[in-house]
Amino acid sequence: MRLKLAQAKPMTYGDLGGLWFGPRINADGLPVGTYVPGGKEGSCSEPIHRLTNALSAAEWRDKSIYQVVTDRFSTGSLTTPCYTTDKAYCGGTWAGITARLDYIQGMGFDAVWISPITSNIGNTTEGQAYHGYWPMDFATLNSHFGTADDLKALSAALHTRGMYLMADVVVNHVATTQGSAAFVPTSDYGEFDTSADFHPFCWVTDDKNQTQVEQCWLGTSTLALADIDTESTSIVAYMNTWIKTLVSDYSIDGLRIDTVKHIRKDFWPGFASSAGVFTMGEILDGSVAYNAPYQDVLDSVLNYPLYYQIMYAFQYVNANLGALVDVHNSLLSSMNDTTLLGTFVDNHDQPRLASLIKDTALLGNAYTYPFITDGVPIVYYGQEQGFSGGADPANREPMWTSSYATDGIGYALFKKLTAARKQAGNSSSTFYTNKATVSYYDANEIVISKPPMLAILSNRGSSGSGSVTVPSNASLPEAAEVVDILTCTSWRTDKNGASVVSVSNGQPQVILPLANIGTLCPGGVTASTITAGSTDTTPANPSSSAAVASASASSSSTSSAATPSGSTASGSGAEKSIRLGGWSTVGLVGLIGLTTLL
Repeated sequence: MRLKLAQAKPMTYGDLGGLWFGPRINADGLPVGTYVPGGKEGSCSEPIHRLTNALSAAEWRDKSIYQVVTDRFSTGSLTTPCYTTDKAYCGGTWAGITARLDYIQGMGFDAVWISPITSNIGNTTEGQAYHGYWPMDFATLNSHFGTADDLKALSAALHTRGMYLMADVVVNHVATTQGSAAFVPTSDYGEFDTSADFHPFCWVTDDKNQTQVEQCWLGTSTLALADIDTESTSIVAYMNTWIKTLVSDYSIDGLRIDTVKHIRKDFWPGFASSAGVFTMGEILDGSVAYNAPYQDVLDSVLNYPLYYQIMYAFQYVNANLGALVDVHNSLLSSMNDTTLLGTFVDNHDQPRLASLIKDTALLGNAYTYPFITDGVPIVYYGQEQGFSGGADPANREPMWTSSYATDGIGYALFKKLTAARKQAGNSSSTFYTNKATVSYYDANEIVISKPPMLAILSNRGSSGSGSVTVPSNASLPEAAEVVDILTCTSWRTDKNGASVVSVSNGQPQVILPLANIGTLCPGGVTASTITAGSTDTTPANPSSSAAVASASASSSSTSSAATPSGSTASGSGAEKSIRLGGWSTVGLVGLIGLTTLL
């Protein structure tokens, strides 16, 4: 077995691209087949043999992840030509990512998820494998992305910053231009160089037939994904040794695993144990019941059931929120541990939400959701820059067209959301393990409680305003001042912890007790005259706001105290409120001009 990964030689025949295999959204019940029930929280049934310095699953709870398509994130130049319709390599590298870590860390992200790193097929009629999901030889690296030393340098640079590396891996298949029973593997496929290493040719045509899903092939006759025989004991042994070596060689801290549902469930515990790091599987399916068993064999799965409902709930003004609430509750009752799920609204497989949602307030509510609910929030590169590409390949834009600007509202929003999540964790030792609950919802608002954080999300859109009653069971403190950290506006709850909160222009609100905001509002907070409830209408206390704001910003001599209701904090240290407005489409990749309103 050749397990030491080496630099791959560039292929001369085979191109890259990105086939769209479409999700199964409405699966009924549990899949056919067996699986090994899990024992510990969010993990597989076999004990995980963690690497000495690897994070446990529990230690990933407080992290936030920034996903990049390696080829499209950084080339070292701002002018490299790149057209998504070409489906070709554009030149992004591991070294390019390393050079832009200040940009990523500036938003507060703790980990970077990179594309699959092994060698891929060359030119095909479907394009080139710039995305990394069409592997050939598992034992060699993709030379387009750089050298082994470049990858090690990226890992080391992340660790020096207290950040972590998540690598995408493909286990299910290799790519071939021979999409038929005539496929004859060669030495180019490394360990998998005989027909016996693959399941017999057949297409996945019925995604409700789990045996077919696991043992037949994906793709087309011109670009097929030959399904590796992961029932073979020798192949299982190879895969387990391969992943252990890969993780060790490059000091990888976590794995995102592609096409997990296409391999039998009882394969995964041994694989995860061999990896010795956090494992997050992709099960591209919107059914909670279908996803749930996979968290018994891996630490985590990407939360596709929630993704689809977030998209539907905020896709247009006054959309139905009931289905989102139903899925939220179903996840709580069905999943092994919702606090370990990968929560997202954009990725490389789905049209960007900005291509579907044109109202900026609705989009802002959707972008906020992963940070105020259970799970590990994941942001796909370019969300912060307003990228709005549709389905693959349009959603894989070159990042350098944005000039990596850090002064836009999107960058500021994610910086505030990651900081708020960390501050909630610093304020409460149980924040990350507290299960988020829906305290209230109606036709326009949903109130989500994850103590000490509370969020109010709205589907009213940019032209809609109103109010929502935050009930006493929402876990806000009683008769206490609380702050929306996105606008640094404060108000006081009543003696039962309830309040009536204004919703202005459909904007999201992320709320913490004033005593717990730390440095989130360095310029102070603005007191509001929001009604505190039917039994106590005491307005917010500007003087108490000023005291806490002053203490939290004590390191800055220019920080400003809170001002009376109806005015904003001022001074050179004043915090800008984050209002999602004034977005306009410009440029090749549909960048959104982001403006900050004071």
